[in-house]
Amino acid sequence: MRWLKLCLAALAVLGLVAYGAFRYWQSQLVQPLAIEQSMLYEVPQGAGFDRVVDDLVSRGVLAEAWPFKLAKRFRPAAWPALRAGEFRLEPGMSGRAALERLGSDQVVTYTVTFPEGWTFHQVREALDDAVKLKHTLEGLDDSEVMARLGHPDQHPEGRFFPDTYRYHKGVSDKAILARAYARMQSSLDEVWSERDADLPLKSPYQALILASLIERETGADGERARIAGVFVRRLEKGMRLQTDPSVIYGLGDDYDGNITRADLQRKTPYNTYVIDGLPPTPIAMPGMAALRAAVHPADGDALYFVAKGDGSHHFSATLREHNAAVRRYILNR
Repeated sequence: MRWLKLCLAALAVLGLVAYGAFRYWQSQLVQPLAIEQSMLYEVPQGAGFDRVVDDLVSRGVLAEAWPFKLAKRFRPAAWPALRAGEFRLEPGMSGRAALERLGSDQVVTYTVTFPEGWTFHQVREALDDAVKLKHTLEGLDDSEVMARLGHPDQHPEGRFFPDTYRYHKGVSDKAILARAYARMQSSLDEVWSERDADLPLKSPYQALILASLIERETGADGERARIAGVFVRRLEKGMRLQTDPSVIYGLGDDYDGNITRADLQRKTPYNTYVIDGLPPTPIAMPGMAALRAAVHPADGDALYFVAKGDGSHHFSATLREHNAAVRRYILNR
């Protein structure tokens, strides 16, 4: 009887010890991280759970490794597989919560923005300057970049949709361009399928070219369709478009901020004072509003417009009225 009591007492002590050990183990899993400010932590490609836990201990972020390794052994399904990438760990976050975040989709992301009206040259500069992006296209000319994207025979100008693109560390510049290209293609297909009847445009690409001219002429929401109407009517009448942004694009590095009479007479493929019809390619990236304006031009009789200097334009139906507007808004200023 005494022996039985001793056994029961021993079992009780062992139970208390086991319970205490279990409680201590569980408390270690929820101990706050030993950090005083937010930190970036990168899980390397292919890194396993134990390797990451050991690394966090070596950095002083976690106090001990064994509680987490033991928990992973006992209940592996309760712990997500770690994901390669950068994650933000916060003060007060428990070790368990930190490791769960490292297996979540909360990867730190960055952005690169391509504004409406930018050229492909500007897009490439933005990609070259983008932080944490994998640069695979530096040193390549534009035709080589398009070949890498799978479009070797296409001119790059205007082919990429202006927007802000999110990415995480290690994503390539090629991947960003591929997304922007696909966005522009789908947007162009959408607006072309809804185009007005009897437009003097033979293909979606011509709509893209026209949209780029509209984009560079105005950023005013209420004017895009009116400017599109002027361009469309001029195309229908066989009049030259005479749009300065295309002249500037054709001048390239020779443009010094001013258009001279000689510039307007210089023969380039983009000088719409010299060539008939549309230029051979877009001159910039048009946004969705410019794309829609190109295929839904406003009705009217205006054949001319001139910038008023306040971001808007004066529209004229006759050359006489237009010349008076030029004197008022350009020459006098």
